[in-house]
Amino acid sequence: MKFIAFNVRQDEQPYFENWSRQNQIEVKLVADALTAASLKQVDGYDGVLALQTGSYPAAMFEHFKRCGVKVFAIRNVGTDNIDLAAAKANGVLVTNVPAYSPNAIAEFSVTQLMQLVRNTTIFRQKIAEQDFRWAPHVGKELRSLTVGVIGTGRIGRAAIDIYRGFGAKVIAYDLYPNPQLQAEGIYVDSYDELFAQADVITLHMPATATDRHLIGEKAFAKMKAGVYLINTARGTLIDTKALLAALKSGKVAGAALDTYENESALFNHDLRGQKIKDPLFKELMQQQNVLITPHIAFYTTTAVENMVLISLNSAKSVCEKGTADTVVKIR
Repeated sequence: MKFIAFNVRQDEQPYFENWSRQNQIEVKLVADALTAASLKQVDGYDGVLALQTGSYPAAMFEHFKRCGVKVFAIRNVGTDNIDLAAAKANGVLVTNVPAYSPNAIAEFSVTQLMQLVRNTTIFRQKIAEQDFRWAPHVGKELRSLTVGVIGTGRIGRAAIDIYRGFGAKVIAYDLYPNPQLQAEGIYVDSYDELFAQADVITLHMPATATDRHLIGEKAFAKMKAGVYLINTARGTLIDTKALLAALKSGKVAGAALDTYENESALFNHDLRGQKIKDPLFKELMQQQNVLITPHIAFYTTTAVENMVLISLNSAKSVCEKGTADTVVKIR
């Protein structure tokens, strides 16, 4: 049994190497992404590990079948860019890491909101210019706000606990309500109801084809004036063009975006000295009330270790037992 892992960063290497030694299983580490050009590198391996970012070669699973790869283990949650039907057709199991650290993402989302409501980015800019005046950038307290949480899985529930700790009123919407939260009366009946009530909207849901641009022009029209929007989920949930219009009109007071709908060409790349070719992203970066981070809400030592170890153990389980607790269900 031996594995090959792609997109391996330096911070992941120690966890891969320790696991390999402890389990006496060869794991080849490749820094580059898995592409059509590098697909031949998987020949002779039982499992392939990768990150759920970017896109994969169209014929990847056919190649896996031909060379005997049994499992494709991603070190993330989402599978929206993986051709699961092709995986099933070629007999390759796909595993993910359902929960590497819900708290990491929940904590980060609250951190970003706190910066928005207390105008810290604006004050950093003012101080750099030696302008030490306060007005007119008065802040808000979380306990005075209604926070609307969309998606109440592990991450959403962790966020709810944190917001409650600040004394905020929390409402939520989920297509599949959590029974405990439902008993507490936290849920509203529709997106529209949440949009109408929330001072803050924070997204903690997966992305599907039907949810693309869930937050768009029509949704913004139903929101309170001066709403704050936090997205640590998936970039495709927000229509960026509509968001920019809402920011400029004042409908949205501030946005914290850890994901962006066209992020694959930008995030986790060193583009210093290069011109950004994406006009929407360039415009986002120019907004004083927008915080952009390159998909790093998950990025803690706890999460990185869990992502590596759970994906490796999943691949090992599939090779030894033919299944794993983390196998993605394909309809």
